[in-house]
Amino acid sequence: MSGKVAARKEALRVKLVDLAEAQIGKGGLRSVKARDLAKEAGCALGAIYNAFDDLQALFMAVNGRTFQRLGFAVAQSVEDVQAGPNERLIIMSEAYLGFAAENTNLWRAMFDLEMSTDDEVPNWYLVALAGLFENISRPLSEIYPDMDAESLDLMTRSLFSSVHGIVLLGLEKRISGVPPEKIKTMISMLLSQIS
Repeated sequence: MSGKVAARKEALRVKLVDLAEAQIGKGGLRSVKARDLAKEAGCALGAIYNAFDDLQALFMAVNGRTFQRLGFAVAQSVEDVQAGPNERLIIMSEAYLGFAAENTNLWRAMFDLEMSTDDEVPNWYLVALAGLFENISRPLSEIYPDMDAESLDLMTRSLFSSVHGIVLLGLEKRISGVPPEKIKTMISMLLSQIS
């Protein structure tokens, strides 16, 4: 592939990710249609599949960006904070909630994309996810300094799943959740009990 062809392909990839990200942000993952995307990008329908293997790969690229933005928001929330580990976990969870509330469709797309641990997941996607988990594991390693790495990873994922579930049920106003104005309180109650 010549340099010009590769540059055009990369430019189209970026444009498609930008357009898909905007569409998902407005209408959710299911709102993205390949034909509409091609029309908006000013390319043939087949050009999408030259740039990405399929729409799943395009959605993964959007989700990778979202994971990076989410990880950055969570990390930034405690960057200059002088607080104990439980307090930092609470601050980060509030940043997580804020991101989810402000970017609900993009946030939901990260978890609505049908993907399992059996699927082949690109390394860059795993790196973005690991970055988010590292933000959680740092204060947890202070709370549990003698915990081995495998147990710390499991605890990190458990805590993430707990907070994520509270946020999801609250933002969706599910009967099993709490009203949106009580989500922070519920998360704080959970995280302040970790010792």
